[in-house]
Amino acid sequence: MGTVKIIIVKDLKRYYGTGKTAVKALNGVSFEIKKGEFVAIMGASGSGKTTLLRILALLDDATDGIYTIRGLEVSSLPEAERSYYRLTQVGYVFQDYALINEMSAAENVYVLSMMEGKSKKESYRTALEALAKVGLNGKHDRVPDELSGGEKQRVAIARAIAKKPDIMFADEPCANLDTNNSKQVLDVFKELNEKYGQTIIMVTHEPWHVEYVNRVITLEDGIMISDEIKT
Repeated sequence: MGTVKIIIVKDLKRYYGTGKTAVKALNGVSFEIKKGEFVAIMGASGSGKTTLLRILALLDDATDGIYTIRGLEVSSLPEAERSYYRLTQVGYVFQDYALINEMSAAENVYVLSMMEGKSKKESYRTALEALAKVGLNGKHDRVPDELSGGEKQRVAIARAIAKKPDIMFADEPCANLDTNNSKQVLDVFKELNEKYGQTIIMVTHEPWHVEYVNRVITLEDGIMISDEIKT
């Protein structure tokens, strides 16, 4: 784990509605994340954890506050630049996999590379490398219906890491998986973090998932109530 601060968040707020009836999904959250950390964001339903993740991944806007990624103040970028940054610099793993059923595992992974303008040959090679990293050697030509839930999520992880992002965000990546498949997915995250130095920020509500991370940020009612570095 390095000393470079890859994410800096200052007084981040996200309100829905206005006046006295406004819902304060985030109400002044501040923290810094160093390159190579594996961070779990935890809290009860409605605590603001998914809202925070979506803002950091540039999928949603903050009402107020500043957040920077690699020194770039992404909170103030125009939408077109935010979209490009999201496509090229950030990986995101959804809880429902978000795979295209008619496409093979490899095609689901390399579609983003082709959107960036890379050749099909280069995109395919990158996809195979990413699938190998998540333990799916030999399953590149299978469509989602031919894969288990854990394998589908690993395809989603491969898609996120194929573009070699500085940061990977994961929103409840094990929500639809049984314990065995959850462990397989979390083992992949741990290896990506420890072997390749991938910075990972993961939203979860499962207490046992903290065994895999080195830091736990806990939210309650839109406020950060603890920030624990594990030793």
